[in-house]
This record gives sequence, structure tokens and C-alpha cells, in this order.
Amino acid sequence: MELTKRDLWDPFDTLLDIQDDINRVFGRSLVRKNDWMAKGFNPDIEVTEEADHYVLHADLPGLKNEDFNISVYGNTLTLKGERKQEKESKEKGAYYSERYYGSFTRTMDFPTEIQGDKVKAAYKNGVLEVLLPKSESAKPKQINVEVK
Repeated sequence: MELTKRDLWDPFDTLLDIQDDINRVFGRSLVRKNDWMAKGFNPDIEVTEEADHYVLHADLPGLKNEDFNISVYGNTLTLKGERKQEKESKEKGAYYSERYYGSFTRTMDFPTEIQGDKVKAAYKNGVLEVLLPKSESAKPKQINVEVK
């Protein structure tokens, strides 16, 4: 028996199109929407900002370190990888799957430049954590004011 992938209708597709239109009018969003986001494997990400760095978490279950790579150029981070399909067995009784496989690319623009040579990443329990230090010029500066 062969696995059949079922494409589910997403009522929020129209909202994403509206968001893209708004982003074109008011500027780019943090995350670029690519055509592949509608189909295939799309890892979920979360980005938080601290005073001197950003932290990115990406859910990449079932991947190995060699299945993805990270690059930083200026204020842009690109995460590329591939979730490979497990060996298909004709003996298994499964006939339905909502699991997605294939290549993915996530590109994010940050408001400030990143120190690419100081980026650190760790992958544990299916979650990738990337620490992205802000450039020195983007970090907040303490200014002492003299009172006279």
C-alpha cells in the first residue's frame, strides 16, 4: 500500500497574501515569504531580541547536524537544509501522511547588522538555537551626563 499525501486547504492563505501587500506598502517583514512556505517542509522559528544579541530557535525534528547549514551576511541570516524521507517500506500498513519532506530555506532580515564571526549555534533535541551578536554600532551605549 502506498502513502498518499493530503494537501489541506488553509483559510489563512488569503490573510498571508494581505500581509504581503501590507509589507510591500510599509516595508519588508522580518521573515521573507518564499513560494515553498505553502508546500513542503517549513520549520517553525522564533526570534527574540536582547540588548546585545538576537536568539533564534528553529524546530528541526528528525534532522542531523549535517542536514542543515546557517549563513550570515550583514543583517541577513539564511538557514538551509533538507528533511530526508525515511526509507519507504511496502510492508508497513500506513496509508496516510501529513509529514513533509524536502529542502527548505528560511531567510531573515534583522534590523541591525550581525557579527557573523561571533555567531554561535547548538542543536539539541530537535531544536536549533542560534545566538546572533549585534554589531558594536548597534548595541546600546551608556552615556553619562554631568550634573552642574
